[in-house]
Amino acid sequence: MNVAPKLGSTRSEAALVLVAALVSIYAISQFLRNSIGVIANDLARELDLTATQTGLLSSAFFFAFAAVQIPIGILIDRYGPKRTMLGTAVLTVLGTILFALASSASILIAARVLMGLGCSTFFMAPLVIYARRFPPERFASLTSLQMGLANIGTLAATAPLAASAAAFGWRASFLAVAVLTIVIAFAIAFLVPRDSGSGKPKETWAATFQGVAEALKVRSFWPVFFMHLTTYGCFASVIGLWGGPWLSDVHGADLGTRGRILLLGATAQICGMLLWGAMDRFWLSYKKPVLIGSTATILLLVILVTMPIDRTSATVWFPLFGLSVAYTPILTSHGKSLFPAALTGRGITLMNIGTMGGAFLSQSVTGMLIDLMGRSDQGLYRPEGYRLVFAALAGWLLLSLAFYVRAIDPHPGRHALKA
Repeated sequence: MNVAPKLGSTRSEAALVLVAALVSIYAISQFLRNSIGVIANDLARELDLTATQTGLLSSAFFFAFAAVQIPIGILIDRYGPKRTMLGTAVLTVLGTILFALASSASILIAARVLMGLGCSTFFMAPLVIYARRFPPERFASLTSLQMGLANIGTLAATAPLAASAAAFGWRASFLAVAVLTIVIAFAIAFLVPRDSGSGKPKETWAATFQGVAEALKVRSFWPVFFMHLTTYGCFASVIGLWGGPWLSDVHGADLGTRGRILLLGATAQICGMLLWGAMDRFWLSYKKPVLIGSTATILLLVILVTMPIDRTSATVWFPLFGLSVAYTPILTSHGKSLFPAALTGRGITLMNIGTMGGAFLSQSVTGMLIDLMGRSDQGLYRPEGYRLVFAALAGWLLLSLAFYVRAIDPHPGRHALKA
């Protein structure tokens, strides 16, 4: 009589372990993409990097990630999410080891490219596994878990990475991440069932790109795309790259202090994602929360440009910034709502290209902007360079916002009210 409950319990435990493994592999991606900010000054000192090289170093990950999104989608459909994810995990491990052993800027950048290529499947492949493995009504909650819990990797790239780099060095820290990635990959190899395919005919490359062309013509695609292009780029450029050097060069913060302050910003961003995620149902709109969050983000960046804040104020500023810029779940939902069912996958992929490509552009260009202002007599980047960066980020987001206000707002709640 107790067999059924035991079987149900066993299945639930197996599902939890499976989800934990898939969340863990995505957390590796979140860690690697945000890991430069805390150790940027250490890398620059040890390998004599310019700000332009530092910006390119961080952004190379995002460029590689964005560049292969469409081919990765085809590989997942043709060869299955498990095999594709394990194949790219090898690249992640190689890139992380190469980064830890690098002796020059060019090797560091090559390593970041490998990391970006390797991590390019760690979000989409788990979503496909959830769609094939679990009932449809559980997909949304599993997606939220995948996005929310994996941000532990973002947190680990702040104070924990700073502490590890101080105790063991940044090279040993990244070698440890490579070992952890291998362990997680082996867990996925054993826990994820064999790929059985989606049951649909494999799509040709020609058909795939024809669908991409159709998605590009969908009404309001470009206004929403440009918001994707600049929103995550702001977060990645501040929390993931220049926030740490700014705290060090302008406010004299040591490695541990800047790690703790960045941790506050990253934690606030996670809380903000949960907060903003419910706002579309409150306002029955995708646009209103995005307009509010992006406006608050712009104002906070303007404060750094126009006001000489001290370290205590900076400790408050970073959590406020993390909360404000965390409206990405609603922006993602807005993008998804634009596409008919047949184009949803390609539409989301294109928006993801905007998200990661925008991070590449913003980090690359901001590094050049800092170099334009040069260094002080003490060898530190000048405050004017950082103000130029924050002004540029605010300007780009404001420009995107000017286009975004014209986008349609197909929120289902609005149509329900009209009906």
